[in-house]
Amino acid sequence: MSGRPDEFAWIETLRPLTRADGRALDLMDDAAVLAARPGFDLVISKDAMVEGVHFLQGEAPETIARRLLRASLSDLAAKTAEPFAYLLMTAWPADRDWAWRDAFVRGLAKDGERYAVALLGGDTVSTPGPLTLCATVLGWTPEGRAVLRSTARAGDAVVVCGAIGDGWLGLRAARGEISDFGGALAVRYRLPEPLFSLRQALRDHARAAVDVSDGLLADAEHIAAASGLGLSIDLARLPLSIEGATWLSAQDDEGAARLALATGGDDYAIVCAVDPADVGDFAAVVEAQGTPAAVVGAFDAESGLRVSMAGSPIKADRTGWRH
Repeated sequence: MSGRPDEFAWIETLRPLTRADGRALDLMDDAAVLAARPGFDLVISKDAMVEGVHFLQGEAPETIARRLLRASLSDLAAKTAEPFAYLLMTAWPADRDWAWRDAFVRGLAKDGERYAVALLGGDTVSTPGPLTLCATVLGWTPEGRAVLRSTARAGDAVVVCGAIGDGWLGLRAARGEISDFGGALAVRYRLPEPLFSLRQALRDHARAAVDVSDGLLADAEHIAAASGLGLSIDLARLPLSIEGATWLSAQDDEGAARLALATGGDDYAIVCAVDPADVGDFAAVVEAQGTPAAVVGAFDAESGLRVSMAGSPIKADRTGWRH
């Protein structure tokens, strides 16, 4: 399409993303209509991304679309919900032409197919500011089975599922600040993988959970605060990827390096509270899915966060990303 498309032309290009889901009303209405699903709870989460803050300026449009959808879906994975749909908001700067937007749609289509989620609607506007995007994701979980932040208990183990630090390292690799180990780190930053494969294991064993987007320390602390608890974390126990361990081995100050990995964010791992008696069974199921699992600390009745490195206290001036 030549010229500057208006919002209605844009909506026309989005219709295939509904995956023929009747609840979208073919994007011809101002809303979607969802019937109740007996025996299930509807889980809803919203994520926003701003160019230059949540993804690099000049990033490929297809990659931006996929990163938006995956990061949003990760919240549903931590709640053990099965995703089925999303709503999309786009605020376009004037320099995003039709070809750019078409590539963005292709990215949404690719991961819409991958995660079996349909576009049900949303809104689109223009902006003089940076590209701004928002996805609202929807999923079903059996009634009363969503794993929340607020239900950890004193004595529960702090368990991490997934590698910590790859998101922060991947951002640095994408900027050209560190070696990229064959490109693996930048890919993990740009295209995180929501851990839906752990849905049943989390339902069976986790008392509380959250995905690691702000940083391990910050997100584990979110669970503690919501549950009225404190916690301790030993940085020596962090689960690392091969690339993360390789980077760590070249650092002069291991404690400072591990703290950076634990506060960098964008890992989209899952940190959860698990009864110590269940840790072995839980870890075995998680690792059978190809995801590393490690006990990195414990929740307790004493308020606050205590960070150590193999028994030696470490001062954490920051725990993760804050806007």
